[in-house]
Amino acid sequence: QVQLVESGGGLVQTGDSLTLSCTANGRSLSTYSMGWFSQAPGKERKFAAAISRSGGRTYYADSVKGRFTISRDNAENTVNLQMNSLKPEDTAVYYCAATKAYTTLAAPTLYANWGQGTQVTVSS
Repeated sequence: QVQLVESGGGLVQTGDSLTLSCTANGRSLSTYSMGWFSQAPGKERKFAAAISRSGGRTYYADSVKGRFTISRDNAENTVNLQMNSLKPEDTAVYYCAATKAYTTLAAPTLYANWGQGTQVTVSS
């Protein structure tokens, strides 16, 4: 198990940017594929972005493609989600997750390790 900690959420206006960060306590993230998921009140958790162990492959949900960028720095043990051109519909709690899987990274059921989440609120 790896303990994940997210940071960087907040209240912004439509069109603004935010960068979410995820780090691990005591374990290296370099052997995990990493994902970011969002969950709005009353809705299911949904995939936003994922990145392979080396960072060489990235995957995005259609709703965020072109606006969000996932990246990782294995030396710093961090995974970031740069969120640009934010919209009110992006409002949700965002979760960082880690998996030993290396395919089908959009499925939340593949992820055994989750952070506590960080709130992102986009006002119109």
